[in-house]
Amino acid sequence: MDLRKLKTLIDLVSESNVSELEITEAEGKVRIVKGGSAGAVPMQQAGMQPVLAVPPAAVAAPVVAAAAPVPAPAPEAPEGNIIKSPMVGTFYRSSSPGGTPFIEVGSQVKEGDVICIIEAMKILNEIEADHSGTITRVLAENGQAVEYGQALFVIE
Repeated sequence: MDLRKLKTLIDLVSESNVSELEITEAEGKVRIVKGGSAGAVPMQQAGMQPVLAVPPAAVAAPVVAAAAPVPAPAPEAPEGNIIKSPMVGTFYRSSSPGGTPFIEVGSQVKEGDVICIIEAMKILNEIEADHSGTITRVLAENGQAVEYGQALFVIE
């Protein structure tokens, strides 16, 4: 794109109600944004030489290639027996809003004790402990949706 054409585009953007303009041609890509900093720089495709720099009148932001996603660190696997959700639904720690939770961290539970409720399709399902021991962690938030197989508690 030549300097005269770019200057004309900048003048059109500055005189109109358009706040942003982006044009792609064989030579590269130009994005003109009204306001902001003091200069406009044409955007370029990978492997091209710089085309030109223009006087201050509008701002063009360079195209930034999306970086490869950084893998998130693997969550720590909790130690002990994990009680997982047997269904999709809403997790509740107590039988009524504002009621005392069935269990707390440090609570002793026996196999078969009710430890929470999962509401699915307007039915309240009591979830029982499948191991005896002490609750060391509560992994789900009260009133939040849980998925099938999601870890809810850790028992040691």
